[in-house]
Amino acid sequence: MLGAIVLGLASRRFADQLPPWLAEHAGDALWAAMIYCGCRLLRPGRRIRFAGAVSFLFCCAIECSQLYQADWLNDIRHTTIGGLVLGEGFLAVDLARYAAGIGSAMLADMAALHAAGSNRT
Repeated sequence: MLGAIVLGLASRRFADQLPPWLAEHAGDALWAAMIYCGCRLLRPGRRIRFAGAVSFLFCCAIECSQLYQADWLNDIRHTTIGGLVLGEGFLAVDLARYAAGIGSAMLADMAALHAAGSNRT
């Protein structure tokens, strides 16, 4: 989870030094991977697929909330932490980025569990 946070922030901070496709997509994918890791930490006994589904639904809810543009909510979004958590504006492509980030995190999780000898997918 910490790795996803550090890499996600770095992808925004050093975007000009990354390939354009990576700079454009990595931050959202890593944010979603971080959400997945948080779900796994909160409920480690649940199946990986459950954590993936909950994470994706959460990410979709946050993205759809960006369609609501109340002044008070936009004031929060314009803060650093508010922008990182709530985003700025709805982009449908973000849903694909979230799916890619969560899917990658799920694959890494499954690989780690397989290496440890567990089969709780």
